[in-house]
Parts: sequence; C-alpha cells; structure tokens
Amino acid sequence: MNQSDEQAGLGPRRLAWMAVTEAMKRRVPLDDVMEELAQTENLSGRDEALARAIAIVTFRRLGTLGRALNERLNKPPKDERLMHLLATGAAQILFLDVPDHAVVDSAVQLAQNDPKLHHAGGFINAVLRRVAREREEILSQDDPWLDTPTWLEERWIAQYGEPLATTIAEAHRSLASVDLTVKSDPAAWAERLGGILLPTGSVRLKERTAIRELPGFEEGEWWVQDAAAALPARLLQAKPGERIADLCAAPGGKTAQLAAAGADVLAVDRSAKRLQRLEENLSRLHLKAETRAIDAEKLDSGPFDAILLDAPCSATGTIRRHPDVAWTKSEEDIRKLSGLQARLLDKAAGLLKVGGRLVYCTCSLEAEEGERQAEGFLDRHPEFIRMPIAPDEIGGVAECITPEGDIRTLPSQLALSEHDRSGLDGFFVARFVHKGPRS
Repeated sequence: MNQSDEQAGLGPRRLAWMAVTEAMKRRVPLDDVMEELAQTENLSGRDEALARAIAIVTFRRLGTLGRALNERLNKPPKDERLMHLLATGAAQILFLDVPDHAVVDSAVQLAQNDPKLHHAGGFINAVLRRVAREREEILSQDDPWLDTPTWLEERWIAQYGEPLATTIAEAHRSLASVDLTVKSDPAAWAERLGGILLPTGSVRLKERTAIRELPGFEEGEWWVQDAAAALPARLLQAKPGERIADLCAAPGGKTAQLAAAGADVLAVDRSAKRLQRLEENLSRLHLKAETRAIDAEKLDSGPFDAILLDAPCSATGTIRRHPDVAWTKSEEDIRKLSGLQARLLDKAAGLLKVGGRLVYCTCSLEAEEGERQAEGFLDRHPEFIRMPIAPDEIGGVAECITPEGDIRTLPSQLALSEHDRSGLDGFFVARFVHKGPRS
C-alpha cells in the first residue's frame, strides 16, 4: 500500500473512532454523531460505510471487546479515547474482514497524529497484535450476556424470564435484516428483489446491498421499514378519506403507509429537520401528507377519525439495528420517557372523535413504555376500551399477541430457516377505540 492509500484508509477509521467516543461521552445516538462528524471528514460513500460498519460492530460487541482488552492490559488506560481507539481496532480484527496489519498500522498512525496520544503508538501496536494472535481464544470465550449492560440484563430477566431474555441478548449480537414495505403486490416485489415475503406482508431482503440501486427505489414503489415497525399503521385500519394524525411521525414510514391507504394524513413532529426528510421521502414515494413542525403535546387540531402515536422511547427494541442504544441509554431515560408517553396518550385521547381509533406503539422492550402504559391509559380514560388485535391481522404470527390482545414483538421472534434472516425489532402495540362517556 502506498502512502496516499494508507492515508486514505485513515479517514473511515478516524470517523469510527471519533463517533464511538462522542456517542459514549454525550450519550447521544450514533447515527446523529456520524452525520455530524462525517461533514468534517469529506469521505466517499464507501468509506463512510466502512466507518459505520466499524462503529456499529464496536457497539454490538462492546462487552466482548472490553473483556478482551482488559485481560491483555496490565492496567487499563484512564484516557477513554485511547480505549475507544483500541476497541475500534479490536472490533475490526475480531469481527470484520480487514487485514490485521492494516488495522494495527492505521490505529498506530491515528494515535501518532493525535497530540494527546502520540506517545501511545508502541502500546497500541503491542495490544492489537496480541488481540490478533489470540483471536481464537477470545472468540471461544462466548457468553450470550457479555454484550449486554448489566442494567438491561437484570430488567429483561425480571420481565421475560431468563430463557427468553437470553434469546433476546443472543439476537442482539447479529445483524438486523433489511425489510421493505411495498405499495402493492408484495409477493411480486419479493420475487423481483430476490427477497422473502414475510407472513406480516413485509419483504425481507436476502442480501445486504445498495438500497438506492434496487429496482423500484427511484420509482417510489417501496421504502425501508422493519417488519415490526410496519404493523402499527396496518392495525390502525386507515380508510380512504379518513382524517388521521401521525404523531411523532418522522422519519415517515408509518405516514407513508397511511397516505398509501388513501387517508388524509397530518404528520406531526417537533423536529423541522426530521420533517423535511419525511417530506423528501414522501416525494420519492409520490405520496402526500400535511406536515406540521410542532410538539405533539401542543397540537390543537382535531377531532380525528384515527391517531397513530409512535411515542418517543428508549428504543431498546432496536438494539440489533442500533447497538449504541444499549450503552448510551439508562434507566433514568426510561423513567423520563414513560412520563412523556403518558402525557402524549392523554393528549391523543382528547383529539379523537367518538368511535375513533388510537394505536399506541413504542420500539421498546421495557414494560414501563409498553404494557404498563396501555393499562395506565385505560385506567385514566374509561371512555376508551381496548380493541384486541387478532393473529390473522398480522399474518397469523400468534407468538406476538399478548393475552390482553396487544402486540409484543421480540428480536428473537419470527425464526426463519436461515438464522441470519430471522428476527424483528422489539415493539409494543396497543389499539384502543373511543366509545364515548361511560354512563
């Protein structure tokens, strides 16, 4: 590799290292940090993809990486940036198809280029070379809970029982599948794209590929949306001409579903920037919806025939797709967000017509953001009753239906013959109907 090529290889590795460091330091989503930092690196699309892959696998296997490094260090360095540089390097050696020498050399060079770490080159070289030599030993010490923070392990075992909780932890260590929601004829699109038609109606791709290059993207025939995330809008049973509010709507997959059903949709989100992306997505899909950048708690429109509330949450159900969530969120986040969710439910209740439908959902595995919210809502609002969800509404996947008639999807569900095509995002979905004042 010549010097220019070697230098070119530093960009994505620097971006991955900085992104992991900033996400951990600021406790913010990796996607947001990557977008922010990528503007300063001026990388090609291919290099940005490499940076993202390194950062994601670092978070996905952070427990394994931490143990492997700590066992090979006499004394862990106090500098978190140095530990994150070692972690992103070890992640490439252990879990990505990258030549060991390229990983070691680039990590050493990144340190030497950094005023605070220029002295650590020899140390980094020795540690990462040892990781490479002892790769098989490291990977043989496998514990399904190693890559889950203790606070989440304790919560999930308490909520789901140890056997089921362990399958969730195991599922989080694998890549999430790429699912598509199509406007019409999903069976034909599954065949055309070489995908799998899931029983819920989504199309799951068999291969990871450049999404924009697939047939139907430019024509707006489909959009990327996890199969579990596609359920709430379907369960709202939108009808042509109905006035429907999609609260906390961005990035817009559910808005697109409602608009495609012919509803008159108001998409609400507090972020004007995220709403702009939603509008761009709708434009590609040749769909229309009214948008309003406003805090949903302040919305004064109404009444609506139906409301979809995909409430802000801890997002622990998306850890397969966003493994940084496990390491950047806390129980305090869940406490604060559960209060917001209750307020948003109360707001939605006041915006519905009598006879109107309300679907509440969160991409969380936590009961406070799901099952307990549903029960609390019914306790506070006797004018509403639960509208139970039947298995045939979700393709017969009965394992996702709770005894109460709600939906609880788990990353370990929807097992397919090809293991790496299995799984769903973790979602909770409840459906209610406004029956009017109780006599």
